[in-house]
Amino acid sequence: MTRVFNFSAGPAALPEPVLRQAAAEMLDWHGSGMSVMEMSHRGKEFIAIAAEAEALLRELLAVPANYKVLFMQGGAIAENAIVPMNLLRGKTSIDFIDTGEWSKKSIKEAKRYAGVNVVASAAASGYTTIPARAEWKLDPGAAYVHICSNETIGGVEYHFTPEVGDVPLVADMSSDILSRPVDVSKYGLIYGGAQKNIGPAGLTLVIVREDLLGSALPSTPSAFDFKTVADNESMYNTPPTYAIYIAGLVFAWIKAQGGLAAMAEHNAAKAALLYDYLDSTAFYRSPVARDCRSLMNVPFKLKDEALDSAFLKGAEARGMVQLKGHRSVGGMRASIYNAMPAAGVQALVAYMKEFEAQHG
Repeated sequence: MTRVFNFSAGPAALPEPVLRQAAAEMLDWHGSGMSVMEMSHRGKEFIAIAAEAEALLRELLAVPANYKVLFMQGGAIAENAIVPMNLLRGKTSIDFIDTGEWSKKSIKEAKRYAGVNVVASAAASGYTTIPARAEWKLDPGAAYVHICSNETIGGVEYHFTPEVGDVPLVADMSSDILSRPVDVSKYGLIYGGAQKNIGPAGLTLVIVREDLLGSALPSTPSAFDFKTVADNESMYNTPPTYAIYIAGLVFAWIKAQGGLAAMAEHNAAKAALLYDYLDSTAFYRSPVARDCRSLMNVPFKLKDEALDSAFLKGAEARGMVQLKGHRSVGGMRASIYNAMPAAGVQALVAYMKEFEAQHG
């Protein structure tokens, strides 16, 4: 069996030990005689799986006791509606920082439920930077302040946690959660799709401060009311059971690597290897401002875009796949999440040097 280096932005590569353990347990989980996919979500076996997954996640992120961890469905796109349904709490407006395509999607959806104030935007830069905190014109009466901590498409990432006063800070962390330590207590709510650093598509993670529960709009479906989900320990409706199981294995794998501090070091080293090469040559270029460069998603362009197809074909022939950039920005994009080994980035840089020598 030959495994490729998968640079997909999501669904993304999973740690190979996790896949091997899941394969070994596919037909019989821990002597139960059942696959996890066949278990009742209310049976003792799956309740134990879910409890272990939550406990590991709380340990990794040092989630404070006054926060609920919810396992939901619908991805971050659904949360763009579910969050305002739950967090308006009688207020009529939300502050947004616009840093790219995923911020824009959040803004568009939130407009269905409240007034939206775009208090800072990186549009003028072509979404290649994050507006300085001093430029944000926040409304102290807003229901919450929303950021996307890592823009998967544009490759910009917050390397700081913004102070927003008494207004809850809400973050879409779909593509950088668990890549580094995070002070959860600085956020009112964190959400994200699982398919980058957590597990397979289908699971959505929500971490929400308890005082923000209980004020959902009357029109909110019961399955989307955070308090209902929390009161029923994520079992109000059938959750994505297999995705939760895989997430638990991933959490255990991260812990075994040394936790989030070790992940941060691992990810910084991989990103530095790639960015250092991009900065050393005129054949390729990174469009993102250096102080905002993502450690998870590295977009880059060839000097001659007519060579894009040849570059991608050569990469695939060498066992490196999913390097094509998002259609909205073009070029290339290397997504180097937790599960991407250093060897994958080393192979990519070696190939980029080879390609430059042939075509430069």
